[in-house]
Amino acid sequence: MKQGEENQTHENKMGHAPVLKLIISMSLPAMFSMMVQALYNIVDSYFVSQVSENALTAVSLAFPIQMLMISVAVGTSIGINSFISRKLGEKRQDLADSAASHGVLLGVASWLLFALVGLFGSRLFFQSFTDIKEIVEMGTNYIGICCVASFGVFIEVNLEKILQATGNMIYPMMFQLVGAVTNMILDPIFIFGWLGLPAMGIVGAAVATVIGQIVAMLFAICIVKFKDHAVAIRFKGFKLDWGIVKSIYAVGFPSIIMQSIGSVMNVAMNAILISFTETAVAVFGVYFKLQSFIFMPVFGLTHGVMPIMGYNFGARNKGRLISALKIGSVIALVIMLAGTVVFWTIPGLLLGIFNASENMLEIGIPALQLISICFVPAALGIMFSTLFQAVGKGVYSLIISVLRQLVVLVPAAFLLAQTMQVQNVWFAFPIAETFSLLASILLFARLYRKTIRPLEAHSE
Repeated sequence: MKQGEENQTHENKMGHAPVLKLIISMSLPAMFSMMVQALYNIVDSYFVSQVSENALTAVSLAFPIQMLMISVAVGTSIGINSFISRKLGEKRQDLADSAASHGVLLGVASWLLFALVGLFGSRLFFQSFTDIKEIVEMGTNYIGICCVASFGVFIEVNLEKILQATGNMIYPMMFQLVGAVTNMILDPIFIFGWLGLPAMGIVGAAVATVIGQIVAMLFAICIVKFKDHAVAIRFKGFKLDWGIVKSIYAVGFPSIIMQSIGSVMNVAMNAILISFTETAVAVFGVYFKLQSFIFMPVFGLTHGVMPIMGYNFGARNKGRLISALKIGSVIALVIMLAGTVVFWTIPGLLLGIFNASENMLEIGIPALQLISICFVPAALGIMFSTLFQAVGKGVYSLIISVLRQLVVLVPAAFLLAQTMQVQNVWFAFPIAETFSLLASILLFARLYRKTIRPLEAHSE
């Protein structure tokens, strides 16, 4: 009896702690840090909107490139997270440690790729949307800085997910907080020229962004180097293992593509909306900043739920795996329902944060209300995608994302735009979310029948 108790004490908490309590304890730090990140997104756009509506439009047009960077960073880190949590569940410490070391190098490789994009592709990207010189110049300077100095975000995100895979959620929360708070403090200083500095406008927003990312990275490196963790990052005697890289990207690459599709969708939607007016593009950009305040807590929830799912899948514990899915879904539904209520009741106040003109309010109020119809079904779709990624079926998540954002959303938006009424375009979002949820349910049923049901049943 004493031996059994001792073994349970040393067992990873993801394998034995009560699931609801475990999800709350692991998700709350990530949810809090993601809320701060969402607040940063809103504060950043607020300061930019005080420069001019053209500046806000430039940042909105730049958003797909930033989404693409985050897609590669988060997608790679999800692959690392899934691999490490599964190997810890299988008691393969050597492979978990090696994957953590590989994660740092993969972050450096991602940065080099986007540095080239920033140096050689920025101006061409903005010229493909508009011939307004001020928007082109602002956007080129902004995204060029964000790409060339993006090493901070790529390395920090990978370190963050490495620790989350072990069940450590506090330090990752601190990494994000340090970066976001640094960014929010520096934004007005650099944009408006406080403390004797020259006013840099939109360039100042970009400089504040990359400094915040670099500070977060440095803090993360210090924590990983000087604190003890369930995995170890070592480069002495390190050998690149292409098998581990392949396994990481078996989950990570579909996740990269899945999230990059959001960038492609954003580009396509901007192209559709700019045919009406530049203000419609600004509204769409503002919507993404506002909806992040609703979606970010749900994504924070998935950061806590995914390692629990991955660990118990590796440990062949079907009961805890399904329990994590059910509890996570209920929490996500509550958050999304609350967000829908806010978007329907006070859309004008939300748009007012960004110094909205009468024209922007006329377009933006119905936009926020109609798009928010998709929030509740999106909650379930996000949790199903989390399960698919946690058990190594990232391709399933990719299928759902392609269906939602390309196969249904963009064609629906294009067809609705032919009515010559911009408010009709927003109906494409709930239409696409409904189709993708139905597909998620079908894929989950297939996964459960072929992979989850055969797992050994464990009593709680």
